[in-house]
Amino acid sequence: MDSDREARTPQYKMKVEKGVTVTMRDGVKISLCVYRPDAPGQFPALFAASPYQYEMDDVPAYPLFLWRETGPVEWYVGQGYAYVHADVRGSGQSDGEFEFMGCNEQQDYLELIAWIVKQPWCNGRIGGIGQSYYAMAQWLMATYNPPGLACIAPYDGLVDQYRGSNYHGGIFCSYRSVWYASLRADNQHRPAGGKGRPPMRFDLVGAITEHTLDDEFWRERSPYWRLDQIKCPVLSIGHWGKMGLHLRGNILGYEEVKAPKKLVVTGARNTFEAHKMFDQVAFHEQELLPFYDLHLKGKNNGFMEAEPVKLYVRGANAWRAEAQWPPQRANYVPYYLRKGPSGSVTSLNDGGLSTEKPPANEAGTSYTYPDWQWVNGVAIIGPDGRVDAVRRVLTFTTAPLPADLEVTGPIVFKLHASSTAIDTQFIVKLSDQQPQDDAARAKGEQPSSTPVSKGWLKASHREKDEARSTPTRPFYTHRNPQPLKPGEIYQFDIEVLPIAYVFKKGHRIRLELANGDSPATDGVFSHPYHPTQMGTDTIHHDTAHASCIMLPVIG
Repeated sequence: MDSDREARTPQYKMKVEKGVTVTMRDGVKISLCVYRPDAPGQFPALFAASPYQYEMDDVPAYPLFLWRETGPVEWYVGQGYAYVHADVRGSGQSDGEFEFMGCNEQQDYLELIAWIVKQPWCNGRIGGIGQSYYAMAQWLMATYNPPGLACIAPYDGLVDQYRGSNYHGGIFCSYRSVWYASLRADNQHRPAGGKGRPPMRFDLVGAITEHTLDDEFWRERSPYWRLDQIKCPVLSIGHWGKMGLHLRGNILGYEEVKAPKKLVVTGARNTFEAHKMFDQVAFHEQELLPFYDLHLKGKNNGFMEAEPVKLYVRGANAWRAEAQWPPQRANYVPYYLRKGPSGSVTSLNDGGLSTEKPPANEAGTSYTYPDWQWVNGVAIIGPDGRVDAVRRVLTFTTAPLPADLEVTGPIVFKLHASSTAIDTQFIVKLSDQQPQDDAARAKGEQPSSTPVSKGWLKASHREKDEARSTPTRPFYTHRNPQPLKPGEIYQFDIEVLPIAYVFKKGHRIRLELANGDSPATDGVFSHPYHPTQMGTDTIHHDTAHASCIMLPVIG
């Protein structure tokens, strides 16, 4: 029997112990479910912590239940691992008040790890496991380096609560507020009028809307600021499609950690594909089990000796190993915003995008907002009755590409703009625009396109943290908002999330720009349009103010 076959075959049956309680330093009892091999001996443990209630672990891990992010528990037990699933304080069967990853919850992680290490069935080595909330918890617990925590594998986990989820570029995102309403209902509601746990009293929605700047509320909950303290090995797994949540964290986390580390970024296009992938035994067997076997069982499998970075290159639809991230061989090419028209898409301006720098006298592009046709954020209902996300925003589009073009690495958009308002915001999208036949174009139909990346910046939040900024990733303090002087031209360097993407020959690269987005195109990670957003913005693209997007071109 070959080794792959042995790995797939369960070696142990599972024993389940529900309602195990561990008393914390302040008397709060945390409730656990322990899944472990039904056999004598000591085993490494996988530790998962969330407010998603272990009593729901029997719910099928379908995309319908996006919070079912434990991975295949029984399969891991079959491979000789214990799996400990904790309800964090104030959730599920645990006592106390929920506080969304605050200091008390973080200290609980450490005390629970210490408890697990002492159990007679544990070999003293623990690994973090789980997606999203579970992944964020792993980043946090690892910054303390608790004895026994031998490795973490944050799958789909942000490291900066302010920039990565709640205030993209300083712009309020409503996602977490919606998330919390669902979380509270899932914890409290039961069939036929039955009662779940007591109400979760913490006003997270109020806290999010109150803490508009990157203050201590966010920094307490953001491991980013102490990632360099992590000593245990890290396997960071992100997804190109999770732009509104987690992608930046997995990449930035990998960059900042000084411990032994690996980075995997998959081709999952959205939340649902990322969720489904984490439930697949084959994915765990290939990407995670060798990592755990090495660090928790001491198997000499050479996992850390291979290239440290593994990327799925979209467009080429192929995996590729890299010696470093970002790839040093990338050549940054400026694509300049131009007057146009491109003749390829219907938008407010149909501007061009070119490697040729604009002339000195090229007029800028202005638009006034809010637009009377916007019905769902900046999206409209097009002539065909379908949602049209670009017809009433600014676009800048290249000519058809003469050959395949690979873009892999961080991206920065250097924007020169002025406004009649004292504040505005910029939401940037980079898209792959597919070829369209002449007849469809003549009828005004929009070409098909694929969103590739996004970037955000609130104009008043333009104060940079120079120590943390790099030429390809501006980093903003989000602590000292300053009004604009109406009519004055400013340069805004906007972080556009990294990609690994091949734009095919005949396709076009399109940049979309507006002061808002739409739930119709950005889902729960969109940004509500505030009633004070009124004015006219001008995008400048002349020689002296050459707005451009810097693309890391490979080859």
